[in-house]
Amino acid sequence: MAYIKFKELTKYFDLKDEVAINDLADYAVEFVDASERIVMAYKNSKDYCVFTDKKLILFDRDTLGIYYKKIHIIPYVSISTSAINFKPGKTELLFSLDSGYQLHINFIDMNHEKKENLKKVYKIMMKAKL
Repeated sequence: MAYIKFKELTKYFDLKDEVAINDLADYAVEFVDASERIVMAYKNSKDYCVFTDKKLILFDRDTLGIYYKKIHIIPYVSISTSAINFKPGKTELLFSLDSGYQLHINFIDMNHEKKENLKKVYKIMMKAKL
């Protein structure tokens, strides 16, 4: 009998609320190096996303059944291609990493001001890549 191991090709994160930097959970801040600056942070009911000037830190928590926390640390230099997609009330960041891993970060309940702030973060990410 043969088994095929399933490898998740694309990971989706849906984030809603911007978080003030001083309101971040301690476990989210401990992955930020002293030489880095936190630019912006977002969360939903269970996940966090922290943008620094050098990397993206994603905290993927699952509380259904078995509790686990998976932490993705993605240096901006490891991003192969990226796109920012603006839709009414929503913004998407789409990434392909050097490893072939696909990442989609969806920001919901976005107004014009929030979209402009996210555009600034995206520019910082792409500038750090160069």
